[in-house]
Amino acid sequence: MPTRPAWTYGVRPGDAPPADADRLLVWLARRQWRTLLAGAGFGIPWMLSVALVPAAVGRAVDEGIVARDGRALILWSLAVVGLGVVSAVAGNGRHWFAVKNWLTAAFRAGVVADRAVRRSGPALTRSMPAGEVLASFTSDFGRMGHSFDVFARFMGAIVSFVVVAVILLRGSVLLGLIMLFGGPLLVASLAFVMKPLQRRQSAQREEAGRLTALGADTVAGLRVLRGIGGEESFLARYRAQSRTVRRAGVRVAGTQATLDAAQVLLPGIFVLVVTGVGANLAVAGEISPGQLVAFYGYTAFLTIPLQTAVEMADKLITTRVAARRLARILAVEPDHPDLPARGLAPGDGPLVDPASGVTAEPGLLTALVSARPEDSATVAARLGRALPGRHGVTWGGVGLDDLPVADVRSRILVSPPDPRLFSGPLRRELGDADDDLLLEALEVADARDALAAVEGGLDGELEERGRSLSGGQRQRLALARALLRDPEVLVLVEPTSAVDAHTEARIAGRLAAHRKGRTTVVVTASPLLLDHADTVHLLAGERVVATGTHRELSRSHPEYRAVVVRGEED
Repeated sequence: MPTRPAWTYGVRPGDAPPADADRLLVWLARRQWRTLLAGAGFGIPWMLSVALVPAAVGRAVDEGIVARDGRALILWSLAVVGLGVVSAVAGNGRHWFAVKNWLTAAFRAGVVADRAVRRSGPALTRSMPAGEVLASFTSDFGRMGHSFDVFARFMGAIVSFVVVAVILLRGSVLLGLIMLFGGPLLVASLAFVMKPLQRRQSAQREEAGRLTALGADTVAGLRVLRGIGGEESFLARYRAQSRTVRRAGVRVAGTQATLDAAQVLLPGIFVLVVTGVGANLAVAGEISPGQLVAFYGYTAFLTIPLQTAVEMADKLITTRVAARRLARILAVEPDHPDLPARGLAPGDGPLVDPASGVTAEPGLLTALVSARPEDSATVAARLGRALPGRHGVTWGGVGLDDLPVADVRSRILVSPPDPRLFSGPLRRELGDADDDLLLEALEVADARDALAAVEGGLDGELEERGRSLSGGQRQRLALARALLRDPEVLVLVEPTSAVDAHTEARIAGRLAAHRKGRTTVVVTASPLLLDHADTVHLLAGERVVATGTHRELSRSHPEYRAVVVRGEED
């Protein structure tokens, strides 16, 4: 039996949201059309019941008070009470669905953005500032639900406006025409305010994103700033950007205030016109006193649908601004788009990079050495498909370009030279494995001192980026984390660059023994690690120029000796 998703407001794996603001809003609406219709099903009777109260009051005046008919007066009074009950019940339902529609749209927008961020990976922050992405996650999702919140009231406003216009047409053609044409014209006139408001809101959001990015970059480099005395320079930049954000906010506030004032002024003018025309018709005897009372009630009621229409336009502007930012995230293409698997699965065989000539034989420890560490690191990244483009790397005769990125990364792990640690329990950071496995990996990485440095041990809390630990301790914890993953192919880039020689010697021997029989690639110039490698490739300009064991190359290749001796002296 097919299983239902655990959270019905989420996004199915096969869903592909469009990277266009308006189409994205339609896409979201289609996925919650049932609750939108249910909200409208309550919103329409809620506003209609309010709209029909003046009609009932007018009939009570004409048929009860003017005609001195007590029975008719009681009946129409009961009708007013009944309309009040309908309004209360329908209003509760409308509000419940309005909140549900808002939360559902906001949550689904968040899920869509989260999936897009995970899919695009590092390509995202190269395409747009990190602060703008952060601003979307902190504020835009709530705004994505605003239009869905107002939708039920907006539908009620449209239907009630048409019903009232028809009633007025039946009582007075002139008043009906004023309603049918005057109301839409008033709402349309707000376009002169809404377009500038949309532009200024977008500009304000962009400036706020830059401010967030500036703060995030500063926090990341706070130690460097303090080391070079750059705090004042940062504060000056932050103050300048804050002023820019404030000025943009003031421009938005002025236009927003104009729109808010228009929501009161324009319906008020409309009420005065309809009331004045109705009073003249009553004096001329063309309408009855009850109709005059009803018309006055209609004009008072009309402020509700007109203000609702203006509010819907205002919320739609806000929603579209947020949707455009979300669409920018969705439009970012990942460095390695997932390709169909085509049933391919790498078997036992070498990992080969034809661009460099590097071959990592299965079950052996292969080392890459280069006078330029960035060259060997680039080759290592290609082996794990961690660089953009198609490079023709094969594993067991199967091209990695023909495999989905997720499949490659689950089987070939590349540990970068500056691995990051995150805040939280040390046990979770290492991978929530069994205690025996955790301790074994820490022993191989010679990271027992790092474990002792964390108060609480495995259950202790790591600070952000592991800043309470030394660089060598952080590097060894990252090595233990990579070993616990136990991938089919492990690629380590400079895994011991921050440790002393004695620690490095212990790690070298333990690492070779721990990974015996599994494919391992190490990028290093350390003779302590190289001495344990089964095969060593010497690179020059990302090309293999010599291959052998460490001792063979040390005896026969001067360039190799120069690199290794330099690495040892460093």
